[in-house]
Amino acid sequence: MSSSEVARSTCVLFASLLCWLLLRLPAALVTACALCVVPLLPRGQQPRASVAVNKPQEEVVEPPAALISPSVCCQTQPSSGDCACAAPASGAPPQRVLRAYYASQSGASRGYAQRCASRALSRGVRLEVLDAGDCGEPESLAGCDVALVFASTHAGGVAPERCRFFTDWFQDAAVDERVGKGFLSGTSFAVFGAGNAAYGPAHFNAVARRLDASLATLGARRLAPLGCADEDVGDTAPQFDAWCDALLPLLALDADAGRPADDGAASDSSASSYVDSDDQGEEDPADSDDQGSEADLDIEDIGGAVPRPPTARVRKGRPPPGAPPAAAAPAALKEMVTPKVRASLTKQGYKVIGSHSGVKLCRWTKSMLRGRGGCYKFAFYGIESHRCMEATPSLACANKCTFCWRHHSNPVGTEWKWVMDPPDMIVTQALGEHAAMIKQMRGVPGVLPGRIEEGMAPRHCALSLVGEPIMYPRINELVGELHGRGISTFLVTNAQFPEAIRALRPVTQLYVSVDAATPETLKAIDRPLFSDFWERFTASLRALRDKSQRTVYRLTLVAGYNITDADGYAALVELGCPDLIEIKGVTFCGAGSGASALTMANVPYHADVLAFANALAAAVAKRGGGDYGLACEHAHSCCTLLARRDKFWRDGRWHTHIDYPRFNSLQASGQPFSATDYCLPTPGWAVAGASEGGFDPEQTRFRKERNHPGKAEGAGRE
Repeated sequence: MSSSEVARSTCVLFASLLCWLLLRLPAALVTACALCVVPLLPRGQQPRASVAVNKPQEEVVEPPAALISPSVCCQTQPSSGDCACAAPASGAPPQRVLRAYYASQSGASRGYAQRCASRALSRGVRLEVLDAGDCGEPESLAGCDVALVFASTHAGGVAPERCRFFTDWFQDAAVDERVGKGFLSGTSFAVFGAGNAAYGPAHFNAVARRLDASLATLGARRLAPLGCADEDVGDTAPQFDAWCDALLPLLALDADAGRPADDGAASDSSASSYVDSDDQGEEDPADSDDQGSEADLDIEDIGGAVPRPPTARVRKGRPPPGAPPAAAAPAALKEMVTPKVRASLTKQGYKVIGSHSGVKLCRWTKSMLRGRGGCYKFAFYGIESHRCMEATPSLACANKCTFCWRHHSNPVGTEWKWVMDPPDMIVTQALGEHAAMIKQMRGVPGVLPGRIEEGMAPRHCALSLVGEPIMYPRINELVGELHGRGISTFLVTNAQFPEAIRALRPVTQLYVSVDAATPETLKAIDRPLFSDFWERFTASLRALRDKSQRTVYRLTLVAGYNITDADGYAALVELGCPDLIEIKGVTFCGAGSGASALTMANVPYHADVLAFANALAAAVAKRGGGDYGLACEHAHSCCTLLARRDKFWRDGRWHTHIDYPRFNSLQASGQPFSATDYCLPTPGWAVAGASEGGFDPEQTRFRKERNHPGKAEGAGRE
């Protein structure tokens, strides 16, 4: 036997004895010492670099490069301390990277991420919470041992704008052959989405679903099934808690094991919602200390919790073969207003009535109680602001407009699916709450005693407070209740329910909001829930043609969005032939909620609104759509009024004011009547071009001192 053969036999014998000994040692020491023996074996007899320790056979993983072939081992020679088999100097295991990314606009997904991190910390697992919008290199997610992603879906199935680079990167990488299907093979992941089922199945949590599928395609191991919060079912906290309760034990196990969790912990790669609910939906941050003010509930990143107490349940698989199908229990109707939504609206000054209605004191009501002037409806139509009640029978809406001053804290929906309060109760309680708020104004400096008494008995109701009043199925009965008490009605609809408009009984004045001239701009500004929003919109405009009462288009101008398309609006005027067209500059509601990207740069000046009104009147006349003239203006509200000359120009003057007693008698008679049957002359101070600019000279003008950085910039605005 040659010397080389003797040496080889000796090494094999030594290795066999050593392996027998190592079987009785802890697994971690087995790995380290076995690697130290590898260099002693002749080439060709060395094992492959892949090492599987305490892993199923099919889950062989590549060890870190430092463990494959160390040149110096502390087991055989004095070590400098960087030997692969040596424990870290601190005695702690290698630091693992566990991160929670959130893609959010107004705080919903951020709240989920922070709540998950807080709960994980209570189990000894530390998560680093990161804003996906600040992540300039999405590919850095590959460096995570565990990556949790919390993503909101907005109208149209898109991610928040500032986070789209992050979300789109993974979708693109999943189909890019240059990236490779094993790009994230060292990462475990879980995705939780915030969405709203009212946007339809195609858009419900679309961002989260795409992310979940893309991460799996790139080789990441699903730590837990996809979770989908549905704002449409109400309080989303139970949905999040159910998902988080299932995730946290797996997360803690993964952190303790120091390796990706087994795929068996998750469901199939299709990753359908872990939480199954009667509906499906969108975002409301589960109780987070960092979600901002109560008014910032995002019902899109909130939207705010359309109230349905949770009916979430964990899927438990299919029934056994041959088992009879379970009878579906009739779904109990839920209340529209959840405790969270009620608290948010109450904080904003709303008085919530019953389970779906509300009333609030307008600032112009307070102004006129002090003799400081009324709103534009006083100038245009003769409504005394201190005798006007602003209310709604439906806090829910089918749009999530960018300029909504309710910060999207009200619910959303496309149909009535809640408990319904009777109209007489709504009217009675609304009048009571309104009177109570007026009464609280006693003793306020400047309030005129006589106007307090008048304000306690309102003669007008503006059904335009918030939401979509025409969604209330018993709206005709509610209007009848108001008219029966001698209270006139202005009803505003967002033009998404044409059948309800056709079925509506005569109101004093019927408004349709016309916020854009094209489908693209309407979708960008109103963010409607209906997929056929444009068809519904145009059908609603056509429905005005058959109305005998006064009809109004209400245009809200947003600089940078819709202030230049007078010709497009003229085409829409032809569809409905409204009696009047109100044109108002958007009101900036602040940037605190994050629910809208609008700034003061989007607020037009009164001169801009006047110019657009004249351009629109000219465009309509050019198309043969009618002869409209600039009748009134209210400079303080940045608002103007176009009126049809054939109806409201009489004897050389405008007649836009309303004879309210005459209307009450006409509607009570049950006989047909028209908009021209209850008109009164417009006072000179309210006519467009008057030096008063729509301000009643009998009132006392009050100018608030504004000491803020934007004062100089805003000079000239009122």
